[in-house]
Amino acid sequence: MANNQAPQGNHDPAGNTQMFRAFVDEAPQGRQAAPTSGGPRIGLILGVVVAVAVVAAVAWLALG
Repeated sequence: MANNQAPQGNHDPAGNTQMFRAFVDEAPQGRQAAPTSGGPRIGLILGVVVAVAVVAAVAWLALG
């Protein structure tokens, strides 16, 4: 079935540009509404540090 919304040779491959721009303009506002709590981020950082320490200890034992 042919797309009759755009004239021939003037096809927008990205779809509806106005809807895309509206989405891009709304995206930062949604991120700003989220609370910025340090608790979960600190837990994530500590988890990564512990995981790296465990991998380093296993490698040290395997090579030692």
